[in-house]
Amino acid sequence: MSYARLGQANLIKANLERANLAGTRLFKADLSGANMTSTSLTGANLSEANLSGVIWSNTTCPNGVVQSTECST
Repeated sequence: MSYARLGQANLIKANLERANLAGTRLFKADLSGANMTSTSLTGANLSEANLSGVIWSNTTCPNGVVQSTECST
């Protein structure tokens, strides 16, 4: 799904484990409760996305840093 346009998408509790979301537009998407374990978000746009309750584990954030805490938007 890299470079997909998922702005304002409803991805509540989605299992995005190991997904390649590099460059994906997630502007204002609802990702609350989503599983982002080992997900690549390199270059993704998470502006104004709802990230409450997201599972962060070995996640590659938009800035390319791998972490297990919430990625900054």
